[in-house]
Amino acid sequence: MALAIIELKGVGKSFRSADGSTRSVLDGVDFRLAEGEIVSLLGQSGSGKSTLLRIMAGLIGIDAGEVRYRDQPLHGPARGVSMVFQSFALFPWLTVQQNVELGLEARGVGAAERAKRAEAAINLIGLTGFEGALPRELSGGMRQRVGIARALVVEPEVLLMDEAFSALDVLTGERLREDILELWTGKAMPTKAILVVSHNIEEAVLMADRVLIFASDPGRVRFQLAVQLPRPRNPDSAEVRQLIDEVYALMTAGSGHTGRSTEGETQEPAPLQLAERLPEADIARMEGLLELLAGDIVLGRADLPRLAEETELTDHELLPLAQALSMLGLAQLAAGDLHLTPLGRHYVDASHTLRQELFGQQLLAHVPLAAHIRHSLEQEASGELPEEPFLRLLSDTLSAAEAERVLRTAIEWGRHGEVFEYNYTTGLIHLPEGVEPDA
Repeated sequence: MALAIIELKGVGKSFRSADGSTRSVLDGVDFRLAEGEIVSLLGQSGSGKSTLLRIMAGLIGIDAGEVRYRDQPLHGPARGVSMVFQSFALFPWLTVQQNVELGLEARGVGAAERAKRAEAAINLIGLTGFEGALPRELSGGMRQRVGIARALVVEPEVLLMDEAFSALDVLTGERLREDILELWTGKAMPTKAILVVSHNIEEAVLMADRVLIFASDPGRVRFQLAVQLPRPRNPDSAEVRQLIDEVYALMTAGSGHTGRSTEGETQEPAPLQLAERLPEADIARMEGLLELLAGDIVLGRADLPRLAEETELTDHELLPLAQALSMLGLAQLAAGDLHLTPLGRHYVDASHTLRQELFGQQLLAHVPLAAHIRHSLEQEASGELPEEPFLRLLSDTLSAAEAERVLRTAIEWGRHGEVFEYNYTTGLIHLPEGVEPDA
């Protein structure tokens, strides 16, 4: 077994909310990053993946468990670890050369040595000739190359990449990913291990030796899949497509599953709790996906990778739509496929008014937050309530930003299903017109 560079055992991390309550972000995380491997980490937004990377870099502490770097307890920033961020994180008033030199300057490296090493890193990442350019003069792909050069110039053992390709267009992201893999396989960079946080399932399979799938609330490793194909990997090969299908199946498996999904296995969505995150799913896109499924008259089903290609949706967009349809009983997830349910077919064939009625019925039956809001409004004499109490409820288990997003999703769904309405001027949620409160 290869030597572990970073090892986490039973790691837990909590943050304090604005109201003083604590929110568990990570719980019982066991993870080992060994020499000579690339690991991809997949999971929902807000599941704690970025927090995990910052813990591994020694940028934030832990509340439980143990973090070891080269078998020594990690307390504070690890000199052998560098991070590449999604947002480029460049200083706009500094040139490419100056941005790349920053890490060396912070370590007290002399000016001549800084310049020499920065030039080597800039050349390595394909930016020779742009040393004097400012970030605003560069394309998104070139700016991310600067971020990667800045990370590599300190010669890290471990490179942590936090959604490093997601802010780029598809072709630029692919080209940059291929360049990183070429440097890795050619041993042109000193890095001994890479951890990539991603939302892109194909990217994870093409890059990684292992794919980890993170669960949410709190974050923890739920599944692990070894990828033993040689690089470079052909994204159209049968072996790669099979692995992509398997990862889709694992990503959409119910939380009660503890192993690989088997062919034909139906994954019933676990019942939601009251203060739980909802998928970020737009109603128009949900209906478009249902209509696409209904177009397959024989089966009423499609595998998720094919749906991603046909709809030109990213995994980050498609998976929440599939999960929302499954949650509402309009479709069913099974082994990485999305099946239209009889209710879903009835929904597709229905008029707009009947669609709204069906949506509202399913929302009240399967989304406790929506049912709680409706019941609360019915008990209020005025039939209206401010959004703050519901935000506080969600903030017990979610971050402030995620609580806001979940409530916005519940309001959007509730308005479509005519379960309740929302006044964007006053911030009040109220019963639909013509519905009287019980109070």
